[in-house]
Amino acid sequence: MIMSTAVEQAVHEAEYLLTKGTWDLAANESALARDTATALDNAVGPADSHQALPRIERLAALREAIATLAMTIARTHGHLAWFLAQCASHLDPILHWRALDAPDGRSFGATIPTIDELADAEAAVRLLAAMLHRTSPPP
Repeated sequence: MIMSTAVEQAVHEAEYLLTKGTWDLAANESALARDTATALDNAVGPADSHQALPRIERLAALREAIATLAMTIARTHGHLAWFLAQCASHLDPILHWRALDAPDGRSFGATIPTIDELADAEAAVRLLAAMLHRTSPPP
């Protein structure tokens, strides 16, 4: 499944739970979600300018987004942690990508992502950030 499609499905489920009242973001969770959204935005940047960056910089930014999610998951629990963990799982292929050639052919199974794969991963991160901004407005 394409990363952005998988993250979109998780976002729809989260929005459903929030709308239904099954999941209510507490003030501390809301603040953490806002901080996470801002960090994700800072990591991947706007699509139009980010796509002009070299592959190695784009991959570094995506890894920063994964690290942001990991740190947030470590700092919370319940629905927010479960939701972000699900999204991070969908972004797992990023951890198997490389931007450098492997002249000896050994890269621990890492592959060079296509431009479309990079764009899809970036779109997934932007989609997640947008959802977090929508559901955790400033007080």
